Amino acid sequence: MPTRSGSRPRRVAGALLAVGVSAALTACDAIDLAESGNASGTTAAPVAGSAAAALQELEVKGRAPKTGYERDLFGDGWVDTDRNGCDTRNDVLARDLTGETFTPGTRDCVVATGTLADPYSGTVIEFRRGEGTSAAVQIDHVVALSDAWQKGAQGLSPDQRVAFGNDPLNLLAADGPLNMQKGDGDAATWLPPNTGFRCAYVARQIAVKATYGLWVTRAEHDAMAGVLETCPEEPLPDGAAAVPSSEPVPSSAPGAAASYADCSAVRAAGAAPIRRGDPGFSDAFDGDGDGVGCES
Repeated sequence: MPTRSGSRPRRVAGALLAVGVSAALTACDAIDLAESGNASGTTAAPVAGSAAAALQELEVKGRAPKTGYERDLFGDGWVDTDRNGCDTRNDVLARDLTGETFTPGTRDCVVATGTLADPYSGTVIEFRRGEGTSAAVQIDHVVALSDAWQKGAQGLSPDQRVAFGNDPLNLLAADGPLNMQKGDGDAATWLPPNTGFRCAYVARQIAVKATYGLWVTRAEHDAMAGVLETCPEEPLPDGAAAVPSSEPVPSSAPGAAASYADCSAVRAAGAAPIRRGDPGFSDAFDGDGDGVGCES
């Protein structure tokens, strides 16, 4: 049958009009869904008490310089903070190993042998104290001391830093080589090879940082959030230690605890030179950008 002249353009125009109306209706539907909170693309609020909810409360900011960091600032080795007669390393070994035995004459304090179900590798490691064997199982600071120093621990009091360095919440017995591999990495640069433990690992890091008022970098925050997407209801671990109150823990950043109008005020307070991460630090004090202000 012959086609009438001009009929096709009308069909095309009609089709385009139909598509336009459909698109408009789809857009309206999307707006209605978004306004009602039922859009499929919306992100549900994190579960109360979960690690994901706690992560939202951590401040996100840049890493402070490592200047001034020393391991001894968090205690001279392992300290007996709970005054049970055993140092923290042996306390953690006794907690995390099974079938443990103790060195005679130490009042069941110094762990001699035991079996570790290593959370980082997912393997079983036999621990035996001795030269060349003890290092197979090491005690990991879940939030590394150097990382903590660069993200708020410079503003903690000496007692608070010792508590941090020996807090069971922040300590896990783990595969020695993997602990060495981790170094002072955060969640953005290192996660346990055992993927089944990553949710609990990240939740513990968040709990530690929340307890001591430390912050996270944007990359660290995003890495943690990415892990928790697979386990949105992952709870925070139990066992948070009380933070010594000889000085208040900064609520978010060390700068919140003090404020100085200028370098004259910093010097008058005896706080010069003032370093990035110190209470009251401001970029205005650091003319050369080296992380140290009011130097002269």
